[in-house]
Amino acid sequence: MKKTHGARPRRFSLALALATCFGTAAVNADDTFFGMPTDNTAPVYQTARLNPVDDPGLIDSGVESSASDAVVAGETVPLKDYEKLLGRVGDLESSWEKYQDKLKSDADAKKKKPAYKLNGRVHLDNWNFLDSDAGINQLETGDPTDDPEDRWDFRRIRLTWTGDVPGNMLYRIQIDFNNPSSAEMKDVYLGFKELPHNQTMLIGNQKRPIGLDHLNSSRHNVFAERPLAVETFNEDARRLGVCMYGLTDDESIHWRYGAFLLENISQDGRYRGDFDECGLYGRLSGSPWYDEISGGRGYWHWGIAGSVNQTDGDGQLDNDQNANEGRFRTRPLARSDSRWWDTGRILGAEGYQQLAFESMLNIGALQITGEYFTTWMQRDALGGFNGSDLTFHGGYLFAHYFLTGEHIPLKRSSGTIDRVKPFENFFVVDRCTGGTGRGWGALGLGLRADYLDLSDSDIRGGQGYALTAGLNWYWTAYSKIQANMVMGEIENAGQGRSAVPLAAGIDGDFSILGFRYMIDF
Repeated sequence: MKKTHGARPRRFSLALALATCFGTAAVNADDTFFGMPTDNTAPVYQTARLNPVDDPGLIDSGVESSASDAVVAGETVPLKDYEKLLGRVGDLESSWEKYQDKLKSDADAKKKKPAYKLNGRVHLDNWNFLDSDAGINQLETGDPTDDPEDRWDFRRIRLTWTGDVPGNMLYRIQIDFNNPSSAEMKDVYLGFKELPHNQTMLIGNQKRPIGLDHLNSSRHNVFAERPLAVETFNEDARRLGVCMYGLTDDESIHWRYGAFLLENISQDGRYRGDFDECGLYGRLSGSPWYDEISGGRGYWHWGIAGSVNQTDGDGQLDNDQNANEGRFRTRPLARSDSRWWDTGRILGAEGYQQLAFESMLNIGALQITGEYFTTWMQRDALGGFNGSDLTFHGGYLFAHYFLTGEHIPLKRSSGTIDRVKPFENFFVVDRCTGGTGRGWGALGLGLRADYLDLSDSDIRGGQGYALTAGLNWYWTAYSKIQANMVMGEIENAGQGRSAVPLAAGIDGDFSILGFRYMIDF
């Protein structure tokens, strides 16, 4: 066999490909490789080739042919057709390489530009105040004979832009249009990710890290409105500040800590004043038990959070533009016009501290969750108030069970609940073979008990409880209906409607039925 020199590898590989196209295998049924047997028997040549005179880089097949022909499996092919096909394959190979280079270039270019995605949610509420007495009417309207009005409200109409910026940066802009004439900003921040110890730093309007139910997304919460204590001690949750977020490699421990201004700037986006009312906040949480085998159907989550805050107790009397942020208030687990639990802005308040505990236990379709808050406030005598220190507290406990067997997932990286995914979506369709096909979605029942005490010393902010029975019907993972029946009572309330100490508080009972229709994308 003649040994050749100066072989051209690319043309050789293409020639082999062409041979395959013409029906010749590289390894034939006789266990030959490129026409060479794998043992010591005589070789059988079946590979397409050019005449060695024209292409000395190819293996000599031993087949006689003219200078103008190529031999394929013993058959003669005109050389010009062979070379034309060979050129077309070469052009195809070159074009493919250029295409791959272009894809890589485009991908590299995208990494150098900011990226974004758009999300949103729509929550439509219907609230019916079934029963209220004179005390509740007084708290709601200021008139004992004028009861709360039933209503339809868009609770949330939110659009959210999130994305990454080259340099390990990120951003988020979330605007709520539930009142179209006065939009509110929610999450509006920028930050740095992939910092040491799995940390992210965010700068801007964001949630203060206290209150599990507030850190959960409103898309996933079990009840329509957040618990009394959660909303009271972290009203509206978001403030302007800087916060660090971190977690361990196995996601079993996570932490958040930061500094925040106390004034809510969601409607004007501005802070003005010579007194910086601010607070330091932190949360440490973990999930020591998380059943990986079942996909997280079993877990236990715990958390502890707290804050230290400085307030301007003279904020209603001096010429400073700051409003005194020493106050606590909330609505009755429904969208009423007024806050029925309300301390008002407490004159003389110099500061307050908070401590909160949280726990979630999930066993299959059952979840039991609770939180407890205590707030201590220091104040000086001012405006007729006696100046003694104050203590407010509250908490809740709920149980939720899926009749259809689903579970509430845990997002371990943040220590919050995640999106429920029904085993079967809700649908009604006509069958091709006749009749109707149906899917029922997921169905869950919940019961929550709330307690809140904002009355201490000469401050009559309200003391009372509420029971909420809830039904969640998940049509899909992105849509559901919530129905809540709320019954409760409040005592020693009314301070929020008075700038002076009250001789006696206001008492009342109430019952409310509400529905929420939800979708997010």
